[in-house]
Amino acid sequence: MSGLVIHSARKLDAEGLVDDFWLVAEGAHITATGTGAGWREAVRSGTDDDAAGLDPSSTDVQVIDAHGHWLTPGFIDLHCHGGGGHPYDDGVDQMRAALATHRAHGTTRSLVSHVANPLASLRESLAVVAELTASDPLVLGSHLEGPFLAAERRGAHDARFLRDPEPEAVEELIAAARGTLRTATIAPELPNALEAIGVLIEADVVVGVGHTAAGYAQTARAFEVGARLLSHAFNAMPGIHHRAPGPVMAAIDHPEVTLELILDGLHVAPTVGALLFREAPGRVALVTDAMAAAGATDGDYRLGGLNVTVHDGLAVLSGTDTIAGSTLTQDVALRNAVTLAGLDPVVAVAALTRTPARVLGEGHRLGRLHAGYVADAVLLDHDWNVTAVVADGAPLPR
Repeated sequence: MSGLVIHSARKLDAEGLVDDFWLVAEGAHITATGTGAGWREAVRSGTDDDAAGLDPSSTDVQVIDAHGHWLTPGFIDLHCHGGGGHPYDDGVDQMRAALATHRAHGTTRSLVSHVANPLASLRESLAVVAELTASDPLVLGSHLEGPFLAAERRGAHDARFLRDPEPEAVEELIAAARGTLRTATIAPELPNALEAIGVLIEADVVVGVGHTAAGYAQTARAFEVGARLLSHAFNAMPGIHHRAPGPVMAAIDHPEVTLELILDGLHVAPTVGALLFREAPGRVALVTDAMAAAGATDGDYRLGGLNVTVHDGLAVLSGTDTIAGSTLTQDVALRNAVTLAGLDPVVAVAALTRTPARVLGEGHRLGRLHAGYVADAVLLDHDWNVTAVVADGAPLPR
């Protein structure tokens, strides 16, 4: 079995900061961790009674000297639509190219998000992701963002394809995903929405509230029946008003709910993002909501059936000022969290790793640099630039 050693790192994960950290991985999982020079003994002796141990001089063992740089768990993105000039909704080759861009920026596990489209197109896209999930363990499945959204809060979703969440349509999309639909966004004020939330939960789908005109009470009711996410907090929903607290306050007041946040400095002011971390500690998941221009250049793009123009990194529906996804990558989200929002690095890294991992369930063993967890890791220099990415115990091309 192939092995990997990373040593002399500044480990940074949800459990804190550890200097002179090392880890040993055999295959896809971390088998041992520690500090100091003990990694050589751990490699040679093995990590259990049946292990023959890894020989650090073997060509099957890769040894990475971190030179004191940051080492974090691999980033997890719950909400993304493309990158590198490639959209997720234009076939498997485009998906793979977009995923490669985000992986180079530290995102080792991804959900593929789908915007509102005709049901036939969504069925096809969900089926493509199901096949990709079977062949690529770094793809965790699908996030169905459309079509069950409020028209007045649709953002960059095509109004022609929005619809109420009739049970038959919901079940049709669940079936198309063949067990790989992980999250779904829904506006709880729509007819049949609460029933649809129940159908999705029965299929082991984590439901998010988003693209909604609902107030505090309606949103709270969705959480009471089982919704567990707030999709991109503050965006495409009413804000916080002193007499109308709205969906964000409903999410803050329900401790079982995780709040997505796009921290690109454009969707939400960094100081407001910092407030969210203070009010919902341990429950904010940084997401990109990236479209094809992430990691690419300004210009003209498509998002679903709509034209998007990107200028100075801001993506808007062409001819409007409506934001159409982001051009964010997760390493930039981390840098913004620390340098713009002023977050403790431990808190910032947790929002990219441990918090989204909890949304997806403990069975995935993601989001920690700890024995028994998947060997996904990101090395970053002191300015938060990615220098190396490891997924399933193997370095990824950059």
